[in-house]
Formats: sequence, structure tokens, C-alpha cells
Amino acid sequence: MRMGRKSRKPLATKTLTQKDLAERLGFSAATVSMVLNGSRGADSIPQKTKDLIFDTARKFNYRPNLLARSLRTRRSFTIGVIVPEISEGYTATVLSGVEDCLLDEGYFFFVTSHRHRPDLIEEYPKTFLDRGVDGVIAVDTVWNHKLPVPVVTVSGHNQVADVTNIVVNHEQASHLAVSHLAQLGHRKIAFIKGQDFSSDTEIRWKSNLEAAHRLGIPVSPKLSVQLEEDSPSPRVGYKVTKKLISSGERFTALVAFNDVSALGAIRALFEAGLRVPEDVSVVGFDDIQHAEFQHPGLTTIRQPLRQMGRTAAEVVLRRVSEGSDERPVREIVLEPELIVRESTCQVRKRATIADADAALVGAHD
Repeated sequence: MRMGRKSRKPLATKTLTQKDLAERLGFSAATVSMVLNGSRGADSIPQKTKDLIFDTARKFNYRPNLLARSLRTRRSFTIGVIVPEISEGYTATVLSGVEDCLLDEGYFFFVTSHRHRPDLIEEYPKTFLDRGVDGVIAVDTVWNHKLPVPVVTVSGHNQVADVTNIVVNHEQASHLAVSHLAQLGHRKIAFIKGQDFSSDTEIRWKSNLEAAHRLGIPVSPKLSVQLEEDSPSPRVGYKVTKKLISSGERFTALVAFNDVSALGAIRALFEAGLRVPEDVSVVGFDDIQHAEFQHPGLTTIRQPLRQMGRTAAEVVLRRVSEGSDERPVREIVLEPELIVRESTCQVRKRATIADADAALVGAHD
């Protein structure tokens, strides 16, 4: 009986280490380590040297030993991010900014959504700590926790010690929105207030009222409605605008809490036979991607959401790196911008406005 040849065991491939790379390149292990780990000291290393190190690492399929790195630095190189929900618009854009920074710095991140449930808001920070995160970023979330790791909030409006809050200048944002409509001749302006659970609701509402008062624009309770449902859908704006229309109160402009509710409002106005902007001008808030491509294009207040997310990540990583006992900056304020598109125009002449009144009454009947 003829015997087959013995099968050979595959040769074990030695894992390439940073030390191996250093010897192959003729650089010190410290230089290679600084470049591959993105350490602060790498700034002083010539770009040509950095490129050579990265090219050689790719050529030989070098993969960093993350466990050894964590043990050496006593960091997990992960950040915990907590959000209300994950959907298009506000949250997705902020997360995109967070990701921009963390990817550049070689960090992973966990994202979890609490859906505004108090038990999850209480539990998730503890879960992050159990998983050894180096820091936490909380987006549009009520924050009352004091954690042993750096914490940065986005639109948190908290007063917790050692927490940095990234916010937009709401006073300026409201002034931009209301003054834009006032300059177009609008006096009868309806306002949509945010849901009670949103961190931005109260400060944005207060800013709207103050801006209207300074400009001599009356804010009627009959033209003020509040979003109610816990949903990221335009339907919440649609429903409250239907209520506004059915009340029979005339208005020539509407300031929405955010772009999503503004899109719902435009749909409700359209179904009532009202044209945007000829009969009712609409202003949103945030400048999400769909705002530009909505028909008509949505005039809105651009909240620098991506920049807010990136700034939050930069601050939390700086605090992780520095490990300073000094108290961090309590608040970083970013500026909004008015983006004028096709959903606003000059208020119609008195004779023509009567047509809008008739449409409103017809919708009410």
C-alpha cells in the first residue's frame, strides 16, 4: 500500500513588532512608536520620516498590539457616546463630527441611545465605565453624573462640575431668525416650541421670546404650539401645524424648533392650500442635509453640528491626554449662521393676504 506524503504544518508567521520595524528602518523604537501612535512628540518628526514609517508598516502588514498599548498607557483608546436616538439630522451630524476627530486620533467609540428613558440615562454612564472608556460625550442629554473620566456634553446646558458643554449661541440664532422675518415685513409670526425632553427647548424658546420683544414682534399664545411626540419624524411638526391652521388664527410666517418639524409644517400648510413662501414663510433650525434639497429649499439657522461634535471629541481627548487636575472650561459657544433659501419671502400686500386668510378659514371649516 502506497503511503501518501506527510502534510506539512504551515509555518508560523512571526508578528511584526514596532521594535522590528525600528530595526528594519534604522530608527529608534521611540521614533517609530511616536509616529504610529500619533503622540504629541511626533509633531517634531519630519514628514518624510513619518511617510517612510507608515509605508513600511503597510508593506509588512504591521498591526499594532492594542492590548500592549493599553497596558503601557493605561488607556483603552475608546470613548463612550450617549445620544437620545440615532436618526438622520441632528444626531447623525453631531456623531459625524465626533467620528472625524476620533478616527484621526486612532480611537474607537461606543454609541448608545437612551430614547429619553430616565433608567437608561442613569445606567449607561455606569456601563461605559464598566467597559473601561477613557471619556464620555453626551449629546442632547440631561446630565447629572459625576464620573472619574472626562465628560463633554453637546447642548446639555448642565451645571455639573468638571463637565465642558458645547453649545450654539441661541440668543444670536433667535435674533437671526426673527429679524430675517421682520425685515421681510412679517408681524404675525407663529412659533413651534420643542419637546419638553429636549435640552435645547427652554433656552431656544426664551431666546425666541426675547428676540421678538426686542424687535417689537408680538408673540401670541394662540400662535405658539409645542411639539409633543417623542419621534424624529417630520410628522410631529405636521400635527402641531395642523392645529395652528385649524385655530383660524392668521399668520404669515412660522419659526420651527428644528428643520425636521419645519418640513412637517410645510406639508401641513401645503395640504391646507397655503403656499410656502407666498402665503406663509417658514424658517427652520439646524440646517440638516435635507434642508437644502427640500422644495422649496428651507431657510434655516445653521447650527454648526458637525463642528460641535468634533469640538466635543477634541476637548475630551485633550483632557484624557493631559490628565490635568485643573477644572476644565465650563462652556464653549459656537456661532450660528442664517441660511436664506426659498421658503421665506417678503410679506404679501394687504389685499393679497386676504387670500391666505380665506384659505385658513376654509381649512378650519
